[in-house]
Amino acid sequence: MLKKLLELYLTFFKIGSVTFGGGYAMLPILERELVDKKHWASYEDLLDYYAISQVTPGVIAVNVSTFIGYKIKKVPGGIFATLGLVTPSIIIITVIAMFICNFQEIEWVRKALAGINVGVAALLSYAVVNFAKKSIKKWWGIIFYVASFAAIYFLKLPSVVVIVASAVLGILVTWLSGGLKKVEMKETSSESSEPAVAAESADEKKEDAEKC
Repeated sequence: MLKKLLELYLTFFKIGSVTFGGGYAMLPILERELVDKKHWASYEDLLDYYAISQVTPGVIAVNVSTFIGYKIKKVPGGIFATLGLVTPSIIIITVIAMFICNFQEIEWVRKALAGINVGVAALLSYAVVNFAKKSIKKWWGIIFYVASFAAIYFLKLPSVVVIVASAVLGILVTWLSGGLKKVEMKETSSESSEPAVAAESADEKKEDAEKC
């Protein structure tokens, strides 16, 4: 238990130490560390966690770390993963805050910050493009994407309104296309197959006992 909690803390400490640009810019490194290396989640899980984090209070990256940690080791896992992610930021921001009043007047510091901003913009652009390619899979997803972008960029609607409206419309489209019925049928078939599997395993145990 303690070993897994320490692994969660160190993994998210590493992620928090080398990621700049916030939650969306963190998506590529989360995919590499959590999906490809650790196999703690699938890419679809990450997309779901990002979507849920949009409609819950708090920072996206922190919420995602809490979700992953809870999935691995419940409440203790959520706490350790969250602490691991925020610890580097606390240390670095505290140190910067001690000297920012003096540093911000130095010309090379201003240039460095300007360069960092450009780099972060590139990371965000990559994350958005990658996120869109893996999230938009059907024709109505393209319509939602364009409509949501127009609502935020041109109409200046709050992001919460756009997210809630997208969730409602997503449920409505799935219901009209019969997707909800397919999910119910799948769950019913899986439930009905469980007794059969249990019966087969019982028969196998019985046969093994007779052979012995």
